[in-house]
Amino acid sequence: MMEKKKIYLCGPIMHEEDGVARRWRKKAHEDLGHNFIILDPMRRNFKDREVDSSNEIVEFDLQDVRDADILLVNYCKNSVGTAMEVFYASHDLGKFVVAFSPFEYRECNPWMIRFCTKILPSLDEATRYIREHFIIQQIV
Repeated sequence: MMEKKKIYLCGPIMHEEDGVARRWRKKAHEDLGHNFIILDPMRRNFKDREVDSSNEIVEFDLQDVRDADILLVNYCKNSVGTAMEVFYASHDLGKFVVAFSPFEYRECNPWMIRFCTKILPSLDEATRYIREHFIIQQIV
């Protein structure tokens, strides 16, 4: 039996409108959860201790990046944390990074272009791409 690949759901959380950060992650989980293990940083709740938990939050996220085989990135706006996770995953760990973004190529930050393996225009296209290229077919 083949072990499922793990996908880390990377994207802005701080300063997002209510529900936005959760909504796309829920959809990604619905689209990919049957074939992959989903690592969602929002499964942890630090709301009651945000100020004294910064190092803990970052270390948990970095552990998820290390554990993941693939990053699925919501590149909907510039985000320091998202960019750092993408750089770490791609540059330091050699992970495959699939992003989706509303930005035209010329509007994308050069660092995101360089360190995302693939940038697609929508979540649906990104999850389709992942299913197409990363579901291991067993030969019977």
